[in-house]
Amino acid sequence: MLLLLPALGLIAGALTTIAGMGGGIILILSMSLAMPPSIALAVSAPALLLGNLHRAWVHRAVVDRRVAMALAGGALLGSLAGGLVLMALPAGVLRALLVGTTVFAVARALGALRRPLRIPGLLLLPAGFGVGATAATSGGAGLLMSPLLMSTGLSGEAHVATGAAIAVAMHAGGLLAYGAGGLLTTEVLPRAALLAASILLGNRLGDFVRRFIKSEMAVRIESGTLFVCVVLSLLGLR
Repeated sequence: MLLLLPALGLIAGALTTIAGMGGGIILILSMSLAMPPSIALAVSAPALLLGNLHRAWVHRAVVDRRVAMALAGGALLGSLAGGLVLMALPAGVLRALLVGTTVFAVARALGALRRPLRIPGLLLLPAGFGVGATAATSGGAGLLMSPLLMSTGLSGEAHVATGAAIAVAMHAGGLLAYGAGGLLTTEVLPRAALLAASILLGNRLGDFVRRFIKSEMAVRIESGTLFVCVVLSLLGLR
């Protein structure tokens, strides 16, 4: 798995930069095939934090600060709470949560959740809490955050940038909780550093590819991401 981390990080960074979601869950699902889900979440948290920090900085001019601040506050608290709960959850429960996020994605893609999401401004903070808690326990935050951001009217580069800014707070909270629970060991941190470097390269790759991506291609990328998530979640149950 150590040899595969650079490739996984590159894919995760590029995919999230292009589509605004999907990279993190594919990364965690892939890693959880070779290590306990709790360790996969702990390894990915520092790397995803740095990757989103870089993405938010590069696209800082188009971050919607009002939406980012409202959702980030809730996401920080939610990821702290979820990260602390993680310590008490058996590996089987964590794998079930990973599968649950994939089922949600399938339902949304197949049109089962046709009703458009509308979140009043006052509910952005608690909605962010739910996203953060999901991120800390199953890594599926992007599947929830993306429709949240779209419900505020964000799209394109602003969607990617604002999502990255929120994810910085979210992964920071998870990182604090994982550290308090003793998951950030000397074995985990070098893997996280390697993963972080490859995610940063993936961000650059994604920025380059986005120039040539049309809406039709973006839909294909999302469908491909969904297919990979389904395969990985099924493999994780074996």
